[in-house]
Amino acid sequence: MASYLIEPVDGPSGRYDTARYQGAAGRNWWTSDPSLQLLMRRHLGEGYSWAEPHLSRLGALMGGPIAAYAEETDRNPPRLEKYDRWGRDVSQVVMPPSFTSAREKLMADNFTSPDFAATAKDNGADPAALGAAWTYLLDQADIGMGCALGTGGDMVVSLAEKHAPADVLERVRAIFANGFYSGEAAQMFTERTGGSDLAALEASATPDGQAWSLTGLKWFASNANGSAFVVLARLPSGDVAPFLVLWERRDGARNAVRIRRLKDKLGTRSVASAEVEFTGAEAFLLAGSGSGSGLGTMMKLTNASRLGVAMMGLGVARRALVESLCYASAREAFGRRLIDQPLMRRKLAELIVEVEAVQALVFDGHLGPRLRLAPALVKLRAARLGVHAASDAIEVHGGNGYIEQWPVARLLRDAQVNPIWEGGDNILCLDVRRAMLKEAAHEPFLERLAAAVEQAPPGSGDLVRGRIDDLRKAITVWSSLDPVTAEARLYPLAQFMADVYAAALLLEQAGWEQRSGHGDRKALVARLYADAHLADHGPLRGLDRPAEDLDRFDDLVAGAVTL
Repeated sequence: MASYLIEPVDGPSGRYDTARYQGAAGRNWWTSDPSLQLLMRRHLGEGYSWAEPHLSRLGALMGGPIAAYAEETDRNPPRLEKYDRWGRDVSQVVMPPSFTSAREKLMADNFTSPDFAATAKDNGADPAALGAAWTYLLDQADIGMGCALGTGGDMVVSLAEKHAPADVLERVRAIFANGFYSGEAAQMFTERTGGSDLAALEASATPDGQAWSLTGLKWFASNANGSAFVVLARLPSGDVAPFLVLWERRDGARNAVRIRRLKDKLGTRSVASAEVEFTGAEAFLLAGSGSGSGLGTMMKLTNASRLGVAMMGLGVARRALVESLCYASAREAFGRRLIDQPLMRRKLAELIVEVEAVQALVFDGHLGPRLRLAPALVKLRAARLGVHAASDAIEVHGGNGYIEQWPVARLLRDAQVNPIWEGGDNILCLDVRRAMLKEAAHEPFLERLAAAVEQAPPGSGDLVRGRIDDLRKAITVWSSLDPVTAEARLYPLAQFMADVYAAALLLEQAGWEQRSGHGDRKALVARLYADAHLADHGPLRGLDRPAEDLDRFDDLVAGAVTL
């Protein structure tokens, strides 16, 4: 029976039958996602049959309890207990029960743990592909939890393995016994002067016996309730280097780490972000003695973190798409469901294509060839799509979308941080420039695009092949520009790169889909994406072009979401 009162205004028409309005929450996010199933068939190969029951169980977990916990944590975020009853600074972050319960369930079914990875490998399934699926599904529920669990774990362990003293390394290994993705790490780079300009960094470290003494204030440190921190500080030489700071000193005493306050954020409230002060904290240099050599390694790991943020953007976009399709399928206006109306079909078709293009980018970044340019380009596109898709979802929901009791308002609040985390658009573009000028990274990138198009279905790759040639010419022209103009043109160049990259990957997926006997839907997606981003529509802006997005709308929806 219904738990709500029946009101006279409900009327007899059935238009207010709320049972028709199930959104994404409560569904199995694996069984309702044909696009993810296709990806996993491709990347898991013979291991798919073993992995499928695990993925189905995971889909029920993420769409059920984890999605529900996320809403509760958003309403009741972490709090700081600054002092104990004696007035002593304890700087304790108290996480809400909903967060703790979600984390326990996630750690009990953690596809990124060493034990699960070993079992998957023994059964012929690629652990990296399953780990990517795990984070993809989690980020649809709560990118704040994704940040809390995933921030900096690989960075802490990788640098500690190279540089930490033996006894400290043993403690680090114990902290991360359940893998990198366990919520035990934090990166502390940003200061009040900003997070990207290392020349302005003020935190400093001086030798102190067998360790270092670190002093400074970090202005925006996420996952402040973690156990191990990577902190950037300046050496006496003036170089900047990463340091490891733990909550407890070697002798077991509390380390000199103070949390000034938690940030009152727009979104991602399930990850505790704080202002953290170090007042002579015991620290360990994560670099070659007396140098900043660990900074290069750390920046490489930061590129991996950018792919993690890109996955968050994709997760938000996917959730926004599902919520939009669910709502449009139930909501009626002007005598028809929203999903049956041409303008709404256009919007939803466009959203399906854009989400699957970014899905191709993100999964290739995680599972494909290690391209130096990929993290910046993929994050540039995926982070922005998360914001745009969440905004579209609010519009689809109308006034309901603007209300916090509906899920899409939180999606927009959460999504807005992704263009900031791990570098904004301008920083990403500068990284693209650095990679091209110092490492000629565009050459293997262009080779990857060409190789992807060669896997396209017969007769379908001519437009994208032509745009790869155009992109090479554009890079050559850009290289000849004066420095000021070249920097200003980095953004459109990076967008051009991302457009062609996504189009090539969709063609590669389409070729695999057809050769494997799974149909031709991905070829449709590839055509629509290339038409939107790479085709010359002429003076009529494409108004005279065939409406394939409308003609095959049902095919687009069926391959995106099982409603």
